[in-house]
Amino acid sequence: MKGFCFLLAVMLTAPVAGTAQAAQSSTPPAATAAPATTAVPQTAVPAAPPAADVAGPNYAGPVDASRYIIGPQDSLQVTVWKEPTLSGTIPVRPDGMISLVLVGDMAAAGLTPMALGADISQRLKKYIQDPVVTVVVLGVNSQRIFLVGEVGHVGPLMLTPGMTVLQAIVSAGGLTQFASSKRIYILRTVAGKQQKMPFSYKQALKGENEGVSLLPGDTIVVP
Repeated sequence: MKGFCFLLAVMLTAPVAGTAQAAQSSTPPAATAAPATTAVPQTAVPAAPPAADVAGPNYAGPVDASRYIIGPQDSLQVTVWKEPTLSGTIPVRPDGMISLVLVGDMAAAGLTPMALGADISQRLKKYIQDPVVTVVVLGVNSQRIFLVGEVGHVGPLMLTPGMTVLQAIVSAGGLTQFASSKRIYILRTVAGKQQKMPFSYKQALKGENEGVSLLPGDTIVVP
């Protein structure tokens, strides 16, 4: 009798255990978290430098070809249409002259780019039929002033149209803490003689008339 009861108990519990195992096997495994993706940093593409930097620190920018007066040491781009061998970058020598293929030496200082282009075109008519010449100012080296004394940056400064003395001082880094603003003056050479012209820094700050218009070659002295 005891053996029969033991056998019956075994028969009854076996399906239950199998059912439990089946239930466990049918339970879907926990979702495995997807590995975190690491964002690949994109390499920043450096911005293209301004045209002014590409052409050089003395790049003139857009220059009025009918008004700008070419000076010694300026840099010119002379282009003869359909004649690459006659085109190129040409410096204006200290004597105001330039040298061109076929044309030779000719005066450039004192002329506007438009007038110089017309002059070159006229001279090339001996060799080329109806030459078309364009002159562009690449570097303004003749239109410079100079700052000395107690300013942030001593040395030459490109003179832009309408630049005031106050603007020139600001462009040079402003006055230092040791500057004497009441004793600022401008040195200018006229007919071989040097002139000394006072400048009122205080009045300029108030927006009043500065009294002095800057010219190429002027030197601003800040004691």
